[in-house]
Amino acid sequence: MTVQELVNALKLTVLSGKDGLNREIEGCYVSDLLSDVMGNAEINNVWVTLQTHKNVMAIASLKELACVILVKGQSASEETLAQSNEEGIPFLSTTMQTFETAGKIYDLLK
Repeated sequence: MTVQELVNALKLTVLSGKDGLNREIEGCYVSDLLSDVMGNAEINNVWVTLQTHKNVMAIASLKELACVILVKGQSASEETLAQSNEEGIPFLSTTMQTFETAGKIYDLLK
């Protein structure tokens, strides 16, 4: 599944990083603890979080994540979104809660 297919399936809002919508998704990681994501997320994972600060993009890039989904209607700073565009790692948003988002991603990827 590509990020664009995930966007379509879950009706996500693309905030930035549109050049990365063709990235392949190989799994999902859910955490709001940055060190946890840094230590445990895998390449091409979707990262579901409510964290919005610039270090989110740094970790997404370091771990080569497929995309970041911000839950509860969150958005990121202009600086973070600009970095997302540079790196081609999509930042997406949903009004869903974390639990619902993760469950729907699980259903799509299983």
